[in-house]
Amino acid sequence: MSNKVTGRKRMGPQERKEARAAWLMMTPALVLLTVFLVTPFLLAFGLSFTDQRLIPNPNLPTQFIGLRNFIRLLTDSTFHRALVNNFTFTIVVVPVQTALALCLAMLVNLRLKGTNIFRTIYFSPVVITMVVVSIVWYLLYNPDQGFINQALKAVTFGNWPDVRWLHSTFWALPAIMFLSIWQGVGFQMIIFLAGLQDIPRELYEASNVDGATAWQKFRNITLPQLRNTTLFVVISTTILSFKLFHQVWVMTKGGPQESTMTTVVMMYREGFRQGRIGYAAAIAVVFFLIVLGISMIQRSILKEERTVNR
Repeated sequence: MSNKVTGRKRMGPQERKEARAAWLMMTPALVLLTVFLVTPFLLAFGLSFTDQRLIPNPNLPTQFIGLRNFIRLLTDSTFHRALVNNFTFTIVVVPVQTALALCLAMLVNLRLKGTNIFRTIYFSPVVITMVVVSIVWYLLYNPDQGFINQALKAVTFGNWPDVRWLHSTFWALPAIMFLSIWQGVGFQMIIFLAGLQDIPRELYEASNVDGATAWQKFRNITLPQLRNTTLFVVISTTILSFKLFHQVWVMTKGGPQESTMTTVVMMYREGFRQGRIGYAAAIAVVFFLIVLGISMIQRSILKEERTVNR
């Protein structure tokens, strides 16, 4: 069958050489993805149908139990609470962090003296590991000697009560939200800053000739030009929000009364604290499907955006 009939174009020697070079350069990444991503997921998927324990017991061999872990997961109130907390965290943190990052990016994008200093200040929390940040904020949230309560007392002339931030079912999750926004906003700011600097200056110069106000420039030029950047920031921040773990485990371990329990914290607790590897694997599979769904939404939105821009 000819190439014309099959619709395939035969590659020339140079194209074949470039294809081999491309596959050669992709091989290390493909190996790492296979070893550290694909293989662990396949193992977790297989373990989710068993009653595998962290420490095997010769007297109780691992058995295939079918969908029992998933059925139990659907009726587990702790898992339901973890999903609610994940979605609550995401609904609050993603828009607030995105809006704040855009504001900071526009601020540091101004050609003013000392701008580089402010960029460093805003970005510095990102380079600090979340465990260290969580320990510092745990001390700041201390109800008796913590800086936050002491500062609020000074501002209110001693009328502020000692709020038990991390020991209250009402305040624990908002406290972690505030910490997460503060720590991660610098990363989104850098992304928005790159997007702002990529906007053609001619658009703003033309708007100045037309007498457009600052709000009109922002609404009609800045926001439309940052659409792809905003989509990337929103989707990536959403995925990171669902992976919430370090700050919760260091500061509250899911308490008090599971008010800060998340999917990843529950998975870690079930697998490495309770020793129920099979059940933890089922949680991991469900979590993977949630992240996969968000990634598919991202791909669909970006595909539509590319189609519109053509």
